[in-house]
Amino acid sequence: MSLGLEKATNARDLGGYPTMDGRTVRTGRLFRANALNRLSEADIEAVGKLGLACVIDFRHAREIELVGEDKLPAGPRLVAMPVFDPDHDVFTAVSAVLRGLAGEDALVHLREDAQTGGAAQMMIELYQRFVYGAEVRAVFAAAARLVATPSELPLLFHCTAGKDRTGWLAAIILTALGVDRDTVMADYLRTTELNATGRDYMITTMSARVESPEIILPLLEARSEYLEAAFAEADHRYGGMDGYLRDGLGLDDTVVASLRTNLLD
Repeated sequence: MSLGLEKATNARDLGGYPTMDGRTVRTGRLFRANALNRLSEADIEAVGKLGLACVIDFRHAREIELVGEDKLPAGPRLVAMPVFDPDHDVFTAVSAVLRGLAGEDALVHLREDAQTGGAAQMMIELYQRFVYGAEVRAVFAAAARLVATPSELPLLFHCTAGKDRTGWLAAIILTALGVDRDTVMADYLRTTELNATGRDYMITTMSARVESPEIILPLLEARSEYLEAAFAEADHRYGGMDGYLRDGLGLDDTVVASLRTNLLD
C-alpha cells in the first residue's frame, strides 16, 4: 500500500499480503521506501505519523554525499547499513552520472554496456551477489534481525531508488513470512510503476549529456529477471530460500518465529 508521499513515490507499507498458511502481513509495522533525501515538509509530517522506531539506510557514505541525507521527523533511530561492492558500485556510479559528476569514461562504459546488453547483465550479477557475497549477506542478515526485534518496530528500510537493496530485503522478509513467490515478485515489480516519474526525470536529465539516455534504463527499472536471478542463486547455493535464510543469513527458527509473531495477523 502506497504511503502517498509526494517526493518518495515508492514508499509503501508491506502489510496486507496474504501468506500461504492463511495469515496476513500486518499493516503499520514494516515499510519500504526510496528517496527519503527528497521529502517535502508534508512528506516528513506524514512519515512522522507512522510512529517509526527505526529507519535502516542501505546507502553508503559517498552515495549519501551525492544525493543527500535523509529528511526524517524526530523520533526514529537511524541505522546505517551500507550495501555496496567497491569494485562494482553501480549505485554511486549512476548517482554520479545523473548529477553530472561522472567523467566521460563512465558514460562511454554505459554506452558500451547498452550495446552489448551488459547493463542488464550487470544488474543480474548484482542480484546474484546479494545472495553469495559474504559482506552483503552479513548486512541483510543484520537488517532482518532488526526487523525481527519488536522494539525496533515500526521499521522502515530504504536505499536511493527503493529498488534493488530495498527490493531484496523485502523479498527476504516476505518469503520468511510465508508469502508466495508470485506475490513477492509482484511487490518487487511495483517499483517500476511507482518510480515512473523519477525514472522519466532521470532520462530527461541524462538527455542533455548523453545521445541515447535510455542506456541507463536497465539500471533504473525493477525487472523480473533480476529478482529471478537472486532466487536461482539461492536455489543453486542453498537449495532454496529456506536454506538461504538459515545457512546464508544465519536466521534460525527463533528469528523467523519472531518475524512471524510480530508481523503477521
